[in-house]
Amino acid sequence: MKAYVFPGQGAQFTGMGKDLYEQSAQAKELFEKANEILGFRITDIMFEGTADELKETKVTQPAIFLHSVILAKTLGSDFKPEMVAGHSLGEFSALVAAGALTFEDGLKLVSQRALAMQKACEITPSTMAAVLGLEDKVVEDVCASIDGVVVPANYNCPGQLVISGETSAVERACEAMKAAGAKRALILPVGGAFHSPMMEPAREELAAAIEKTTFTAPVCAVYQNVTASAVTDPTEIKQNLIIQLTAPVKWTQSVQQMIADGATLFTEVGPGNVLQGLVKKIDKDAQTASAS
Repeated sequence: MKAYVFPGQGAQFTGMGKDLYEQSAQAKELFEKANEILGFRITDIMFEGTADELKETKVTQPAIFLHSVILAKTLGSDFKPEMVAGHSLGEFSALVAAGALTFEDGLKLVSQRALAMQKACEITPSTMAAVLGLEDKVVEDVCASIDGVVVPANYNCPGQLVISGETSAVERACEAMKAAGAKRALILPVGGAFHSPMMEPAREELAAAIEKTTFTAPVCAVYQNVTASAVTDPTEIKQNLIIQLTAPVKWTQSVQQMIADGATLFTEVGPGNVLQGLVKKIDKDAQTASAS
């Protein structure tokens, strides 16, 4: 079975999407529509902007979403997903590609998500850290033992888990992870504590926008971050999307479930190849490809 996966924040690069814009009339039309919806020329930043300009949250998230979704649309009849999943932000790309959300509604939600997350980041000093070389249970136990807010945020692959929370609590957790035998525990250069309770103000803001948006049944099952299971019911998709901002991204579990449900080829749609690498680390026998 063909599975399509969509990357999240961090996959951006200078010049992203420019080739699509220049080679496809359909892509050009969608990029220009995006400029209108967002109220600024995001294409100028994507195609010609600096790495620092691309790192701005209000730019990064819509840029990755646009690259992924427009690439999927230009595949035409070659795009025949039997299951889809997205990593964090990528879940919005997956939902649009699978027909659960319109392009316009997906972009508006992604833009609102980015701005809401930015505001939440400014309330309390918070951060994330990558923990390498520990079993998930050990990381979970260490987080639970730390005073303050620090939780598992991204289950990326076995032996690679990202934690998230208050800066001081994350720093203490990193020291405890090293003491527990972690190969590395590194603070990440991110703006805040995504997928943690620190994102509650953003979750509330995004929930209101999601509730007002129309979702329809996707053309195939969407393996959502929150449940790591196949979902097709629009109401359930909505609820999982609302919970997503404060809940962990269960990427390892999602890929394992997709394989158990018959996935034989994982095609990454969007910038970079990070997800292909993670899929291989989750199951070395899994077949991967890039749509770009």
